[in-house]
Amino acid sequence: MTQRAANLIFVVERDKHVRELLRAFLDSAENSLQFFDDGETALEQIWACRPQLVILEILVPKLDGLGLCRKVKLSPALSDTPVLVLSVLNAHARAKLAGADEFMLKPLDRQRLTSAVARLLHPLSSAGAAQEAHP
Repeated sequence: MTQRAANLIFVVERDKHVRELLRAFLDSAENSLQFFDDGETALEQIWACRPQLVILEILVPKLDGLGLCRKVKLSPALSDTPVLVLSVLNAHARAKLAGADEFMLKPLDRQRLTSAVARLLHPLSSAGAAQEAHP
């Protein structure tokens, strides 16, 4: 029996309570979470490790979340990396302009978050399930 590799998910969030909440919602055998306090360090590690998903807050130091999202999405080597932006700011349009694949307003809802993560990690199976639900 072969063991399935974990999905490497980078979380860029400065608030330790939100980090704990995200860990509680997303930590599983299928997900390996790595947390970063600032956008600059996160970008270096995104280049080095190529995660399957980046979840980020807009309000992080050194390189803000929207700047980080833009850098990821404008890089040919990283542009396929899904990015989910979380924020207390109502910045859906700004997140989309930066290239975000999804935006979620805080406070976080476990079901919405886990559904969005599943869609971003497995877009083909999510699309198939959506088609089956709405023929």
